[in-house]
Amino acid sequence: MVKEWNELQLDEELEFVTPPIEKVQLVKYSGAAGDYHMIHHDDEVAKEVGLPGIIVHGMFSMGVLGEFVSQIVGNHGFVSDLQVRFIGMVFPGQSLTCRAKVVGKSESKKKVDFEVTAEVTSDKIASEGNVSAIYFS
Repeated sequence: MVKEWNELQLDEELEFVTPPIEKVQLVKYSGAAGDYHMIHHDDEVAKEVGLPGIIVHGMFSMGVLGEFVSQIVGNHGFVSDLQVRFIGMVFPGQSLTCRAKVVGKSESKKKVDFEVTAEVTSDKIASEGNVSAIYFS
């Protein structure tokens, strides 16, 4: 899915669907992020606080969006800015459909701006935001 700077066009939309999120990923993410809140790995605790079950970390979906844009840029550049707002819950076993729409390009800076979303279903957005990437050339 790597795209060079000159290949990306304004209003172009790119998409990536993750495999279903597994509970083991959440445990690993907890360790990496230092977020050991039990609602992310203990079904009973999640239900005690009023949730239907274990929920995926909001920051997990942000990481997926950042990685998605990083995969678009590949070795041609880097993600320079990432701003995400968390809107809905994600549960283990669900996949995320990630979308990135090119909303800006700067020739002088070799910068590309994307609007991004991570959706659980076509009508349920989990996260949305903006990502910028700088290309080396």
